Amino acid sequence: MLSTLDLLIIAAYFALMIVLGLYMRNQAKKSKDAYLMGGKSLPWYMLGLSDASDMFDISGTMLLVSMAFLYGFKSVFIPWMWPVFNQIFLMVFLSRWLRRSNATTGAEWLGTRFGLNDKGVRQSHLVVVFFALILCIGYMAYAFVGVGEFLQIFLPYERVRDVLPFLSAGEGAYGMGTPEYVEALQASKHHTAQFYGVVISLVAMFYSIVGGMHGIVLADVIKYCVMIVCSLFVGVIAMNHLAQSDVDILSKVPGGWDSPFFGTHLGLDWSTMLNDARIKMEQDGYQLFSAVVGMMLISGIMKSLAGPAPNYDCQKILSTRSPEEAAKMSGFISVILMPIRYFMTMGFCVLGILYFEQLNLTRLGEGIINFESIMPAVISKYLPVGLIGLVLAGFLGAFMSNFSGTLNAGQAYLVNDIYLKFVNPQAERKQVITMSYLSGVVMVIFGIGLGLFIKDVNMIFNIITAGLYGGFVCANVLKWYWWRFNATGYFYGMLAGIVASAIPPALSVSGITHYFDGTRMLYFFPVFIVIQFVACILGTYAAPATNQDTLLTFYKTVRPWGFWKPIHALAVAEDPTFEGNKNFGVNMLNLFLGITGQLLLMLLPMYLILNKWTGLGIVLALLVVVFVVMKRTWWNRLTDW
Repeated sequence: MLSTLDLLIIAAYFALMIVLGLYMRNQAKKSKDAYLMGGKSLPWYMLGLSDASDMFDISGTMLLVSMAFLYGFKSVFIPWMWPVFNQIFLMVFLSRWLRRSNATTGAEWLGTRFGLNDKGVRQSHLVVVFFALILCIGYMAYAFVGVGEFLQIFLPYERVRDVLPFLSAGEGAYGMGTPEYVEALQASKHHTAQFYGVVISLVAMFYSIVGGMHGIVLADVIKYCVMIVCSLFVGVIAMNHLAQSDVDILSKVPGGWDSPFFGTHLGLDWSTMLNDARIKMEQDGYQLFSAVVGMMLISGIMKSLAGPAPNYDCQKILSTRSPEEAAKMSGFISVILMPIRYFMTMGFCVLGILYFEQLNLTRLGEGIINFESIMPAVISKYLPVGLIGLVLAGFLGAFMSNFSGTLNAGQAYLVNDIYLKFVNPQAERKQVITMSYLSGVVMVIFGIGLGLFIKDVNMIFNIITAGLYGGFVCANVLKWYWWRFNATGYFYGMLAGIVASAIPPALSVSGITHYFDGTRMLYFFPVFIVIQFVACILGTYAAPATNQDTLLTFYKTVRPWGFWKPIHALAVAEDPTFEGNKNFGVNMLNLFLGITGQLLLMLLPMYLILNKWTGLGIVLALLVVVFVVMKRTWWNRLTDW
């Protein structure tokens, strides 16, 4: 239960966000670019903090804590499912390539690659807008589900049912303890979580729609500063509890839990300690860990080579002041996000292990443990009054940050790529701002609507990572690295990818089959790639190549490496002093160093909190090597093509 002080802290935070939205309103109204992109005037470190803030969300942190509890140090590899290391690809080269387009959205970027006039370009534009809007709605639903589950722990239905009687599913009509009573009470709790999600979503919608990108970034920076303080407190509290405990924490987890190294199999046996953990791990499907990590790495590389998906990450890159600042922003995200987030994650994990028996994580009516509830249960029981309010304010801010950043991206697509392109190309500034407001409301309605049909965080996680992202890959890889790829190939590749990769999640969500749940979706990724690749090739050769002038302008502006030999020859013929991008080798080196460094930044707080000083020293030494080398091979060469 929340104390009065905690509630006052949360209320003060919400009031601050509303005031902030009103304060930034005039700044956002200056122009379309000021509203949607902050006028491309915001410094890279603020945009980096804002982007990191979008990623430090409730749903994802609940998942990370449950994964750390179950898989220990090996859990640092599981976020490759997203893939988390796509930020390294952006940092090394793709952010600069994307920013050089000077576009407003990912769909608008297609005009710089394929031109503006043929049928294939129009089709490609529409399919990207459709994909972007579906992805944004999926992310908003993901955030909506997480915040509802989170708040339900602290303000349970039993505490609010007298004040909010409309949440009741009629459990009072049945005898207490009967199956009907349990089912109705469970439904009431679910309604309560959904109600909380709706209320918080509306607050996020207000400051996002009114304040635009300026308001979003400033709110994100404030929120991230709060999260840094909260993370430090949580980690230190966990270290103190660990020091004062008479229990050896490693005796409560399987052997190998405290090591990031693994063999063919996962090698973690929970069966004699916590059978529900064994069952959950079987459901997750990580037993053949080497195979799963290998599949996540391969699919992650493909997804990363495709560039950023058309969501808040893409919008922040396009909002930077220059290509060099876009790269700095993407690199800064990993440095500021990983150690802070994992310090908090490991703090909650350690407290969850020490006091697991007191947390009462069993789902009502199901008799199974909900490992995603470890984090909110620990906050409720083992953080002091005042800090609970601050942590909740930070996490609610995290939700609003993720929600509002995604909402801003969706607004950009609706306004730039539908309204201004097809409905009213000559719209005045006031009309554009009004349409931005309306499009924001529409996006929120659809995001909340989808969230009402989602059972839990893990379900929407799988839909986004395995389903939606699976349909994005092939066409968006080819667009960067192959000159002959055209808009018609892009359209058919995207269309085939979206349809093929959406079927398995749809079957799982509908309950028709559970065959695609968990990591099983990874094994279908090669099938999706083949389907997309065939569609891309057939579509490409069914239409003429992209206009030569368009290709030449794109190649000379963006300077990608890859299969561009005919266009490179034209560029040299036009300008004998022209040089192509020769950075492929150093880019590959920086990718290896960057991914290694990112893993080390995740492991750093894990070793620190468990007082494993030898491991901590090795991690620090390796990080120093990575930073020193990348200072020469990446930072000093940011102005290179």
